[in-house]
Amino acid sequence: MDLYVISGVTGMTGNELSRKLVAGGHRVIGFDNFFASSITTVEDILENQWFSFYEFDINNREQMEMLRDMVREETEMGRFDRVVYINCAAVVHTEHFYHVNRTFETNVLGMKAFLEQAEAVGADTFINCSTSEVYSMNSWGEHGVAESDYITMANAEHSQRTSYATGKLLTEFFMKEAVMEGRIKGCSIRFANVYSKNERYPKHIIPHILIQLKEHGGVELLENSKVNYRTFLHNEDSCGAVIALIQAEDALDGSVYNVATDEEISILDLVKLCAEKLGIENPRITFNGYRESDPKRRLLNTDKIKARTDWRPHITLDQGIAMCVKEMAD
Repeated sequence: MDLYVISGVTGMTGNELSRKLVAGGHRVIGFDNFFASSITTVEDILENQWFSFYEFDINNREQMEMLRDMVREETEMGRFDRVVYINCAAVVHTEHFYHVNRTFETNVLGMKAFLEQAEAVGADTFINCSTSEVYSMNSWGEHGVAESDYITMANAEHSQRTSYATGKLLTEFFMKEAVMEGRIKGCSIRFANVYSKNERYPKHIIPHILIQLKEHGGVELLENSKVNYRTFLHNEDSCGAVIALIQAEDALDGSVYNVATDEEISILDLVKLCAEKLGIENPRITFNGYRESDPKRRLLNTDKIKARTDWRPHITLDQGIAMCVKEMAD
């Protein structure tokens, strides 16, 4: 049995990851402050003997000390083969990307403190959830941008959005240094656009489209949506990637891994697909507003993780949207 300590546990990756881990007989201690989620995402495992939830904030020092003491108390019993920390906590909604202070404390200082806690309790592994935002405007290569490609982010004069990406990029350096100095094993993951049937807040594009279509029969999009293309990763597949990396000892060398699908779709076609699943013909689409530093494409090359693990995405976008629609109806 392994012990997993997960921040942002009710978020899209955290909740499904916990579900998979407790089903496998592992112990999970998770916490969240509900900044972008709800307790409903883990209500089906709240009574599970292997799962414990705490309404903690990663930026609250007193609460993090309580968490550290709880982990130490459990590990002193000697019943765990491995202790793994997974940092899923992040200020992720696009509306916050343009405000430096809103993202810095959680995304940078919170991650650094969580990593230091993992080291302090003698954890074996730390998984750092980063973001594909670090590729910014340079993410539309024919075969997708790879981890080894040079990053060309927008500069400060062009867009404050870069501050979010820069903060997440800095966490990758913290992760790399900790591994290089032999303090812990681990890696960073640059996820593509993750979506989930459990997402309740229309801050991301898929729930935004589905909710507007269901309630109004049409959807309002940014002007950027006329030309934008994206790939979308179901959270069951994002969690599968985390588990695959944890199980691949050689992969935990401080590396960075892209995790995405190669199923690219235009935002306009995404609206049509969502409408089809809702039984809506010819959905009304209007446009209002424009977002700067919004790449036309964000296509990630995933050759690296596929070479080092047996991970492959299994849920197609068609299947995933159908799952989201079914959840809305239930």
